[in-house]
Amino acid sequence: MLGEFNQIAAALVFTTALAAAPADSTPDRLQGTPGQTKSNQTAMKVRKPQVGEASWYGRFFQHQRTASGETFDMYQFTAAHRTLPLGSWVKVTDLKNDRSVIVRINDRGPVPKNRIIDLSYGAAKMLGMSENGIHPVRLELIDTPTLSQNEGKSNRVLMQDGRL
Repeated sequence: MLGEFNQIAAALVFTTALAAAPADSTPDRLQGTPGQTKSNQTAMKVRKPQVGEASWYGRFFQHQRTASGETFDMYQFTAAHRTLPLGSWVKVTDLKNDRSVIVRINDRGPVPKNRIIDLSYGAAKMLGMSENGIHPVRLELIDTPTLSQNEGKSNRVLMQDGRL
């Protein structure tokens, strides 16, 4: 009988505590509307786009080691660039047809000095340049925030039906 009383008392205390808790216990500093920015947020660096000729590489280099140390896969969205840090993400826009693709820099190149980037076959195919291998492109470096830059920020997402 005493055991049942302890279980009932524990359940009553738990229920009371649960009812007393606020419905949304997210701290005020983390609440906000999706897309809302705070004035103390640091601005992202804006870099000037690079414009020039792009080429692509594929089957001949398939499964060979890239400058980053990983194995080249011609169907992944990767690219070779002379100076951008390995692991950088770049938006490549084909200036002939205005198609874009985002690639990760994982190799060094291109070898010909008149080109600014070598795309994997998969990325080139997405841009529609797999038949004719050289196209004019614009490169825009995408700043990817690090985990430390996101510390203390809410990652709540608004669902299609309006729920958080």
